[in-house]
Amino acid sequence: MYNGIINVYKEKGYTSHDVVAKLRGILRQKKIGHTGTLDPQAEGVLPVCLGTGTKLVDMLTDKEKEYEALLLLGVTTDTQDTTGTVLEERPVIVSEEEAERAILSFVGEYDQIPPMYSAVKVDGKKLYELAREGKEIERKARNVHILSITILSMELPRVRIRVKCSKGTYIRTLCHDIGEMLGCGGCMQELVRTGVGHFTIDRALTLAEIEKLRDEDGLMEQIVAVEDALTAYPVCAVKKTADRLLYNGNPLVPEMFQEEVSGQKQKPVRVYDSSRCFVGIYEYRPEKCAYYPVKMFLES
Repeated sequence: MYNGIINVYKEKGYTSHDVVAKLRGILRQKKIGHTGTLDPQAEGVLPVCLGTGTKLVDMLTDKEKEYEALLLLGVTTDTQDTTGTVLEERPVIVSEEEAERAILSFVGEYDQIPPMYSAVKVDGKKLYELAREGKEIERKARNVHILSITILSMELPRVRIRVKCSKGTYIRTLCHDIGEMLGCGGCMQELVRTGVGHFTIDRALTLAEIEKLRDEDGLMEQIVAVEDALTAYPVCAVKKTADRLLYNGNPLVPEMFQEEVSGQKQKPVRVYDSSRCFVGIYEYRPEKCAYYPVKMFLES
């Protein structure tokens, strides 16, 4: 079984679920999960967790993301991209300077209303299911963080932008909101996800490339080990006398570690056994004066 994370280049026409299904066939294993949905129209980076790496899905979903998108002004659709039904077309009479000013004004935090055609659940039902039934309901705005926007090119009514943002940000909705601010409407024409955390598009592999590497016995070199995906967390190793407690997922007090850990109490730590084999993620609970397991990665 393969364990870890592989950086997949999701091609147009595939859903994220399609990618997982195809990978199960290519890798001949069932334990696979993706780290964040990409629309069928979109392409680019889709980190996929394998084996014990599936425990990382929620941790990788939280990572910052980077996209390149083509904004089309003057057109509003029901899906907020060009795959949907056109609801309204308006003339684009803004100048390039006005467009640039409006686009860059979205940098920072803003309350974004998720689109009806999305996987957000309301009362247990996904919004896109309601949208396909012809229903539109009121949605609560969610606070998102646009870390940066770079304008790559502008030939009105089209503007190509690079966006770095927090999890949960809909680039389709960002395009829509920019259009509304300019008074002419807008939607997303193209979308490429260029990065998720430290997974970047230049290292992403298509499904065909993954299959070829499997046949050439070169795939293992492309799979990121679980511990290497968690380099943001400090490393701590336990003393030999604490190995059994660690393997069983018991709490650990600072005295059980080989090195001083008093300075590591502000964030989770990667915990290794006395032989420096990675075991899991622990976090400190001040009320208990001990470290407790968050995720354990021992192979069964």
